[in-house]
Amino acid sequence: MPIVAQSSTETDWVSRFADDVIAESERRAPGAKHSGAAAPAIVVASGLSPSGPIHLGNLREVMTPHLVADELRRRGYEVRHLISWDDYDRFRKVPAGVPGVDTSWAEHIGRPLTAVPAPAGSAYPNWAEHFKAAMTEALAELGVEYDGISQTEQYTSGVYREQILHAMKHRADIDSVLDRYRTKIKPGGGKKGQKPVDEAELEAAEGSGAADEDDGSGGGAGYFPYKPYCTVCGRDTTTVTAYDDVTTELSYTCVCGHAETVLLSEFNGGKLVWKVDWPMRWAYEGVIFEPSGVDHSSPGSSFVVGGQIVREVFDGVQPIGPMYAFVGISGMAKMSSSKGGVPTAVDALRIMEAPLLRWLYARRRPNQSFKIAFDQEIQRLYDEWDSLEKKVAEGTVLPADAAAHSRAIGTAAGELPRTPRPLSYRTLASVADITAGAEDQTLRILSELDPENPISSLDEVRPRLDRAESWISTQVPAEQRTVVRGEPDTETLGALDDAGRESLRRLVDGLDAHWSLDGLTTLVYGVPKVMAGLAPDAKPTPELKVAQRSFFALLYRLLVGRDTGPRLPTLLLAVGAERVRKLLGA
Repeated sequence: MPIVAQSSTETDWVSRFADDVIAESERRAPGAKHSGAAAPAIVVASGLSPSGPIHLGNLREVMTPHLVADELRRRGYEVRHLISWDDYDRFRKVPAGVPGVDTSWAEHIGRPLTAVPAPAGSAYPNWAEHFKAAMTEALAELGVEYDGISQTEQYTSGVYREQILHAMKHRADIDSVLDRYRTKIKPGGGKKGQKPVDEAELEAAEGSGAADEDDGSGGGAGYFPYKPYCTVCGRDTTTVTAYDDVTTELSYTCVCGHAETVLLSEFNGGKLVWKVDWPMRWAYEGVIFEPSGVDHSSPGSSFVVGGQIVREVFDGVQPIGPMYAFVGISGMAKMSSSKGGVPTAVDALRIMEAPLLRWLYARRRPNQSFKIAFDQEIQRLYDEWDSLEKKVAEGTVLPADAAAHSRAIGTAAGELPRTPRPLSYRTLASVADITAGAEDQTLRILSELDPENPISSLDEVRPRLDRAESWISTQVPAEQRTVVRGEPDTETLGALDDAGRESLRRLVDGLDAHWSLDGLTTLVYGVPKVMAGLAPDAKPTPELKVAQRSFFALLYRLLVGRDTGPRLPTLLLAVGAERVRKLLGA
């Protein structure tokens, strides 16, 4: 089924940015629209550093331009979404919590990420490729179409030679731009009347590596925007001591003791410092749209400074650049790759389908933070998604929500794979919890959910079933898993009063007539109503709700030995009528 293009009048943020990008593209190439010549492809960009696990916060760096690029493709424009793999960046620190990595990796600090060994046991040739692989896999599943660019390949093959020589020739101009921002200070210090840097801002910058980024200053011989990697030790612990604009002779020393003079017109073993590298690429690639995180958008940061450098030094134009907010995880602090244990896109796609993950990024404006659920909240998110799907099918959905849904379920190329019969995620998770993944038991239970339209094969409920099983097995602690009693709880049964025994009898007597998900729901909620002298369909009162909770707790104790558990109708189906009767003392 083809994806329908969204009107530019839609109220969603993606359409508004697409309008802006089209206007900027036409401004940069006036007349192309009416000259008969083919319009150049619109370039949007992302940058990812494979310095460690590429987490779900980093995914926003990709999804924001992807969604805009996809909207442009739906409207018939040719678009290139560039993902620059910043794999020629220095290895800054050994990230915590990475399997196969120990403190010995510290010896590689300062080397390019592609020159650092991959974690022990990895199938990949180096550190960068190891961490790129998982993200590449996730982007394919998410339907993200892009052109990947290795900055190691770009720099070491001499692609940027002219840009490097140009930057070195205009180093005084670059230094002048950077000097406008070098008064930035840390909290608690600084000149009178100067506003201290916000603590959260510094934390954000530290989390991304931006705070420690060398802008090329600090050398005794003057400012140089280029940093060579030492040809002996391979690290960037170097200092440029001299440069000749005419001959391009560059001299440097390294803390390892090596000193060398090279011809920069031939030498490919270094890179521009980040605050110069980024604007250089904007001009080189003709980037029109590229977002940046809050750490790159504050005064004196890379995006702000880069906007002046691209214009004043490289004769280019800064992209439209929305700032995007952090992405959190339910129950976890802000993500940082250097601190370890951060969920990645691959981790998320193990417990949720691609359309749901796309939707989480599509429905929020870039400057709005949001959380991705790995805890019980994932069930509520799926309920919300299923409710949206129902509104779309009924034609009652709001325009902006319809746009987010359309962007979630597919791209301009077509729809993403989806579950044929998307049963409730919380129901599937409960069944997976009770059956521990046993397929015959799972099929039996699911086939009884709706006897008039039974599930005949588990393929009908995949991949959602697989995601729910994965969530139960990887995210739910063992002590919270459901274990059905093997024998009746004779002590609890023996202590019941007449009302307690009568409530169990009414439940057991109604099992056969109510053996479906909806039927058992009516039964378990109805027994306390009947016990109170009310009709089974009576509206609940505060007193009735108390009685229902007490009844539910009794059933849970008798079935699983706890006061809570999976939804009772699902639990009853999973246990089976005969075993329910046994455990309830019938």
